[in-house]
Amino acid sequence: MVDEIMTMEPSGEGEHLWIHVRKRDQNTQWVAGLLAELAGIKRNDVGFCGLKDRFAVTTQWYSLHLPGREIDIEQLQHSDFEILAAHRHNKKLRRGMHQGNQFKIVLRQFEVAEELVEQRLSLITEFGVPNYFAEQRFGHDGNNLREAQRLIDADQLKGNRRGTGMYLSAARSWLFNLLVEKRIGINKLSVPIEGDESGALWGRGRSNINAAVNEIETAVLGDWQSWCYALEHAGLKQERRDLLLRPQGMAIEWLAKDELLLSFALPNGAYATALLREIAELFRPEFKAL
Repeated sequence: MVDEIMTMEPSGEGEHLWIHVRKRDQNTQWVAGLLAELAGIKRNDVGFCGLKDRFAVTTQWYSLHLPGREIDIEQLQHSDFEILAAHRHNKKLRRGMHQGNQFKIVLRQFEVAEELVEQRLSLITEFGVPNYFAEQRFGHDGNNLREAQRLIDADQLKGNRRGTGMYLSAARSWLFNLLVEKRIGINKLSVPIEGDESGALWGRGRSNINAAVNEIETAVLGDWQSWCYALEHAGLKQERRDLLLRPQGMAIEWLAKDELLLSFALPNGAYATALLREIAELFRPEFKAL
């Protein structure tokens, strides 16, 4: 279960209708398309803050641009989702506007001594985990990375305007993961290098980092210059991302001898699977609708 955490509340007036939706086993983009069709507006007039897991029960907000137009909420009902609330606001929802997500995840066939689990979670709470971009960022069997390489070789990795934004993000995320891996090898991320706790999300320009960190990142990315060049010329500005991910409100509950319920909150842009991989090797059975 994933619940979006918002700090902004709709004002009650404005050109946009914010809709709070609960969905199960549905893709965020798919629901956005359904809402556009039901409301009779363009797909680009529907906004949301982030993509939620498909194979989950999730809640999140969508915005529909409906200037000067009232709409009956019944018109937006659909069997693929449930509308929990609807309010007007003067801004469109955009990616990253939410604070984060609250997760509840059950690990099954998980036969581990309780004291070992508690020790591991205590360490995670105190020190955090590597802030990797998780596997789903890279597509099935890493296919997004293969396509990114093909587009780079053809000089066609140009971003969302050319329909390649997903592969651009995958390439950028892969380079960041390489930096995380290197920093783990240096000091296991236990001590910041001269106070720097971030890694590059590659793009144009350079961040205000110290010489030691710059030397490490230059060395790591030396074999990926074609990727760095492509990211720079796609118009991306270099940013920094925390190397460590620190979950909030970590709690556990044993539902059965081999079933553990984990509850925690993560900031936007972070992956629950990056945390879970520090607890166990996970294998999802072939998905079957319940």
